[in-house]
Amino acid sequence: MTLLQISEPGESPDPHQRRIAVGIDLGTTHSLVAAVRHGVAECLPDAQGRVILPSVVRYVDKTRRQIGHEAQAEAAVDPSNTIVSVKRFMGRGLADIAQREKLPYDFVDAPGMVQLNTVAGVKSPVEVSAEILATLRQRAEDSFDDEIFGAVITVPAYFDDAQRQATKDAAQLAGLNVLRLINEPTAAAIAYGLENGSEGLYAVYDLGGGTFDVSLLRLSQGVFEVVATGGDSALGGDDFDRLLADWALTKSGLRATTPQDKRAVMVAARAAKEKLSSTDHATLACPLSEGELSVRVTRDEFHQLSAELVGRTMGALRKVLRDAKAAKDEVQGVVMVGGSTRMPQVQAAVAEFFGKAPLTNLNPDEVVALGAAIQANALAGNTGADELLLLDVIPLSLGLETMGGLVERIIPRNSTIPTARAQDFTTFKDGQTAMAIHVVQGERELVSDCRSLARFELRGIPPMVAGAARIRVSFQVDADGLLAVSAREEGSGVQASINVKPSYGLTDDEVARMLTESFTTAESDMKARSLRESRVEAERMLLATASALQADGDLLSAESRAEIDALMQALDQTRQGDNHAAIDTAVEALAKGTEAFAAERMNRGIRQALAGRKVEEV
Repeated sequence: MTLLQISEPGESPDPHQRRIAVGIDLGTTHSLVAAVRHGVAECLPDAQGRVILPSVVRYVDKTRRQIGHEAQAEAAVDPSNTIVSVKRFMGRGLADIAQREKLPYDFVDAPGMVQLNTVAGVKSPVEVSAEILATLRQRAEDSFDDEIFGAVITVPAYFDDAQRQATKDAAQLAGLNVLRLINEPTAAAIAYGLENGSEGLYAVYDLGGGTFDVSLLRLSQGVFEVVATGGDSALGGDDFDRLLADWALTKSGLRATTPQDKRAVMVAARAAKEKLSSTDHATLACPLSEGELSVRVTRDEFHQLSAELVGRTMGALRKVLRDAKAAKDEVQGVVMVGGSTRMPQVQAAVAEFFGKAPLTNLNPDEVVALGAAIQANALAGNTGADELLLLDVIPLSLGLETMGGLVERIIPRNSTIPTARAQDFTTFKDGQTAMAIHVVQGERELVSDCRSLARFELRGIPPMVAGAARIRVSFQVDADGLLAVSAREEGSGVQASINVKPSYGLTDDEVARMLTESFTTAESDMKARSLRESRVEAERMLLATASALQADGDLLSAESRAEIDALMQALDQTRQGDNHAAIDTAVEALAKGTEAFAAERMNRGIRQALAGRKVEEV
């Protein structure tokens, strides 16, 4: 008898067939693709044996473009058409681009996301990133001589919803099936944890070309739990290059006046920076329009020059430890990620902070891609794939605007994802048939101090008295860190929902500012919140009393009506002030002053309900 193999609809008829899944580190300065082959994760090389692909795209004309090493070689010759560090523009508006006057690009202020004018036309950061991703996809397909099932793509932990969505859009444009977006420090921890069999509390210090992330993870038997995350979405190796370039120009008395000059001095600064990681001095040299730039710089000079930038990373480390309620000595090791961690001053600062040398036994350029490949192999369901459980977190709290411009947090920062949480709300006015829902992100108490993510409306609420409707608002954050919000009126079943796709990303300093201000302004925020809450309660009390007087005012004597009117007038005047305690006192006075009226209204309601009915019917 012959065995007949069957399969589930849509599934492969061969359950033992291996799916080719890759991990991609889409970096600011360079990118890599890795895959698990023969049970081991490895970075895939190009035809010349190079695993690193510079994240550079040059548009030669309407139809031709160069990507990677070829484009990088022309960066100083054709700077306005050679796009480098495009990751810094992902999901951002023109106003969000720091020091754009020093960049050689012709920016276009488009709605939603900044774009760049090139000889091939206007290009968005998503399109440029897609060129890099497509090149990596082709490299992987050439390596396996087969199509790719899917990819895990890494993003900085501090990428917000817009930046994550832009990354997914770029992958789709490149013909990739995104299995998941995972945070770069988490990917590094996967590679390091599985390579070394490590367990315990580990810090991942990730200083790349354009972003800085620090995460604290607990590793335990294949479970990777992110305890807390922090960083700076606008700090990276590019900033060290720019600092060194500006210093050299100032010292030489020369200026970089043309786009070619600006790119040339940045390329020379990066070369000098890299040389200073292995020697005591270097010469920053390049031809400029005003003359030949040639400045000698020592390692000590560069260390002093970059002390402020390194100090910013140390501040983020302290915040993450504070968030996790962990002490330095509890951290068993520090994993260094990103080419910029090769700078001696960075390694020295991390070693001094933790009192132990950082872990550098894995290549900091490759470790993120290797971790992503391990996760991709597991998500593809390949036989023998390591069983991993990733418990990542969201970097900033998510919530809603409530009456008075207050923030009601639904999902607090450092919550493990994927996650779903819901909270019930109600209507503010009698007969209210719609509710505006405003989704915000941040750590402050007032909406005006947080970041707006999206707005939508729930319509069709049955008209009821204020406070009677029950509206459940649900937040869902998926494994990619992307948010979906829905609202449902429980009585009637009417509902509305939105996949949050904000029009642009966080500004350069916003993430750091949000966290810093949440600590430094906590007391004033709570006072402001108390005042807003008191004013909202006063308004609610005045509306409810006015509605009751309109319906049953005939129950009151002239004297009683005059007393209630006086109390309402007093409350209305008091709520205009800034003393929340005085407002609360006036609210209590009105509530007490209307107790007898409320009792009379209740008696009337009971009499009306019983009118014409026999006792035995009740």
